[in-house]
Amino acid sequence: MHTVVVGTSGTTAEDVIAVARGNARVELSGEALDALARAREIVDALAAKPEPVYGVSTGFGALASRHISPELRAQLQRNIVRSHAAGMGPRVEREVVRALMFLRLKTVASGHTGVRPSVAQTMADVLNAGITPVVHEYGSLGCSGDLAPLSHCALALMGEGDAEGPDGTVRPAGELLAEHGIEPVELREKEGLALLNGTDGMLGMLVMALADLDRLYKSADITAALTLEALLGTDKVLQPELHAIRPHPGQGASAANMAAVLKGSGLTGHFQEESAPRVQDAYSVRCAPQVAGAGRDTMAHAALVASRELASAVDNPVVLPDGRVESNGNFHGAPVAYVLDFLAIAAADLGSIAERRTDRLLDKNRSHGLPPFLADDAGVDSGLMIAQYTQAALVSEMKRLAVPASADSIPSSAMQEDHVSMGWSAARKLRTAVDNLTRIIAIELYAATRAIELRHGLTAAPASLAAIAAAREAGVQGPGPDRFLAPDLAAADAFVRTGWRRRCR
Repeated sequence: MHTVVVGTSGTTAEDVIAVARGNARVELSGEALDALARAREIVDALAAKPEPVYGVSTGFGALASRHISPELRAQLQRNIVRSHAAGMGPRVEREVVRALMFLRLKTVASGHTGVRPSVAQTMADVLNAGITPVVHEYGSLGCSGDLAPLSHCALALMGEGDAEGPDGTVRPAGELLAEHGIEPVELREKEGLALLNGTDGMLGMLVMALADLDRLYKSADITAALTLEALLGTDKVLQPELHAIRPHPGQGASAANMAAVLKGSGLTGHFQEESAPRVQDAYSVRCAPQVAGAGRDTMAHAALVASRELASAVDNPVVLPDGRVESNGNFHGAPVAYVLDFLAIAAADLGSIAERRTDRLLDKNRSHGLPPFLADDAGVDSGLMIAQYTQAALVSEMKRLAVPASADSIPSSAMQEDHVSMGWSAARKLRTAVDNLTRIIAIELYAATRAIELRHGLTAAPASLAAIAAAREAGVQGPGPDRFLAPDLAAADAFVRTGWRRRCR
């Protein structure tokens, strides 16, 4: 099994996905264990002093003015975890919780939190045992960290609350720890606060969304090319020199992908052979590289933000190398929240243009010779009429999901936390948007492959034929009389989710 080693300098997107989705094992490096021990010595020294230090010997948030006596500090750390584990709503997906736990361990291992090495090791042990705390949908405002989600994870480290075992059964966390020989942690000064004060949930969802969107943007380039072929469009708009004079990297990459799919096609360039010749294709076809390319460039910016966050240590207060323990605002989720919202906007637009292409394939007045709704016997058969309804409903929801969460803020903690990022909410709606986009692209795939096969006497590009053959092999059926359509669309959805085998940039 793949092993991810956590050091002091952050982690990578690939490691996050390996742990979250691939169940990779986690190990702490010797460097990280040394850094943890050094930072803990600093916290212990401050805890022994009479002067109050935030997070070490005081209350939290709006209650930070109270100095906590030594005999109450362990109780204070337990209490903050218990009281903050106040999530509600549906359970969050296992992969999200694993990403959240791993990223919190990444910050703990930096040596800037003051957590003992033994606590960090327990975090790794829980991940390696396949124990996943039950985390709920609601409870994070994206500032002072993803508080409730992280608190539910910290609660499981204490042997309290519920967790899912490796067999998928939800049971008391204490039972699961005992079965795997893991001792519950007994929190000391600052440790409860350090376990719940980070933007790890929203960052984990950003990293996974970027991986999923990378696949979907490649898929969208392919389905756009298939639709262009099916509509007897022109591939001249994909010439590299046209995109070189507007040198957005994403646009050039999308155009190159489409051109590669269409190379050798016998379907493109039939403008002047029709009774009503076209001068140029509609925007949804002609501007596909511009729209998908802008989304690709948005992804590149989001990936840059994610890489900076993956190299960060997010906590408050933090232990600095010179021994100071300083309060800060690095837990604010604005940098992550903004790009999560940017991605939702771009994804909605990509879904919208894909739906417009699909609608064009089904309309006999705009499809240049294809049967109405791609039906076998139009009138007796309805063809893909309602598949487009489903696609339109998905697009409509994506437009609602594109409304930025990060433009909102709601004060909390007696006005101490008076401006928050709502980054967790931005991440949650982006996950829904990514799911919807997958289905939208799957429906365009279903329609475009059927339309190409209805172009009798004309031969599609070799790459297009290979894509159609792969789809058919995966259970995506071709033209024919009306049948129960939902299973066909589900097969197309599964095909898009597994990714295309053809190489794309």
